[in-house]
Amino acid sequence: MTFSDFRSALPFLALQLSGTLCSSMIVPFMGYFIVEDLENAPLILSVYSVLVFALTLFLNKRFAKAMDAGNPVFPLIGIAASGYLMAACALSLSPTLWVTLTFGVVGFSFGSSAVSTMFTLSRSYAEARKIPTEQFNAFMRATTSTGWMMGPALSFVIADSLGAPFVFRVCAALVVIWLTLWWHIVPRNMASLTKSDRAARNTATNSPLTDRPLYLAALVCFCLSTAHSLTFSALPLFYVQEVNLPTFAPGLHFSIKTFVEIFAILSTPYFIQRFGVRLTLGGTLILAIVAIEFLAQINSLKMMMLGAAIEGLYYGFYASLSITFVQSFANGRFARATAIYWNTLMVSGLIAGPLVGAIGQYHSFQAVIQLAALGAVLALSILVLTRALTAPLASDQT
Repeated sequence: MTFSDFRSALPFLALQLSGTLCSSMIVPFMGYFIVEDLENAPLILSVYSVLVFALTLFLNKRFAKAMDAGNPVFPLIGIAASGYLMAACALSLSPTLWVTLTFGVVGFSFGSSAVSTMFTLSRSYAEARKIPTEQFNAFMRATTSTGWMMGPALSFVIADSLGAPFVFRVCAALVVIWLTLWWHIVPRNMASLTKSDRAARNTATNSPLTDRPLYLAALVCFCLSTAHSLTFSALPLFYVQEVNLPTFAPGLHFSIKTFVEIFAILSTPYFIQRFGVRLTLGGTLILAIVAIEFLAQINSLKMMMLGAAIEGLYYGFYASLSITFVQSFANGRFARATAIYWNTLMVSGLIAGPLVGAIGQYHSFQAVIQLAALGAVLALSILVLTRALTAPLASDQT
């Protein structure tokens, strides 16, 4: 991507960053808010999470169907941002449990649908401006990582200094910026379908075997996403309770990981062009196995810093590769493939939470991380064993 390409993409990336900041402020904060601030049992957090996940999965499916039908994407992004604004305003005015389980669940679920919608639209936006898709995906993922590097810290600093209601007020102000950018940046009639999507749809068959490669690709992503979710949830408790590292260690780990992750994401297009998607993904899965096993053996702050860098390296490659890998099997239904990809990530996170709690309570958090390594091994095994069942990717035929 040239500097001219980047400048052309900058408005869309700014829109992506504003939406990601809103999401990253709310998602990790809601657990603290429900359990600590509202003084509810952890079970209530599980109820909230299940409701949000279920409604978001449903909305992703419905929005994907609308986009694959060729409908404009402009109103869908506006609906998502408006949902966040409604929930944030309601909770800033009345931070109670019943508001959380009604306005919060509905509004934040609609807001979460923006992730899949934005990544679906990104290909059309890139094609309209003649920007290589792989490079644009990399910049989208790097922008997402940047938002997640800032959002959680911002929400907890505000909650600690001003109180939980101010988190929702700041989030509401950011949503206004998000809506303003949406109104001025996204073309009113822009659809998610590209010329290549229409061509693929015209030549696609309706055989059940047509979708098999797509679901196998999603299964690879599901296994590694589950592995990452397990380590993400278990590492803070593993560091503090079992390794006896300082309380600042988990935050330092996350900062190092995210910093390295951004550079890995931006370098992914080079490796795709050099080695192809499948081979690069296979190498990433091997690196993931090594990284997770290393994380399970950490016993000092220096080892933790090295482990964070290695984790950021593998996850940065994976974050950029995985969506390209799944989208390569869209067969003309690009929005559906993107929704399946993001739903896969959400389901893996939903499954990881109870596993971490159960294994951590009855065994150890180190055991959780070791189990995560098995998830990475399974992802690599599926990728290798299903090569004959999946159509070769265009970028692999080099």
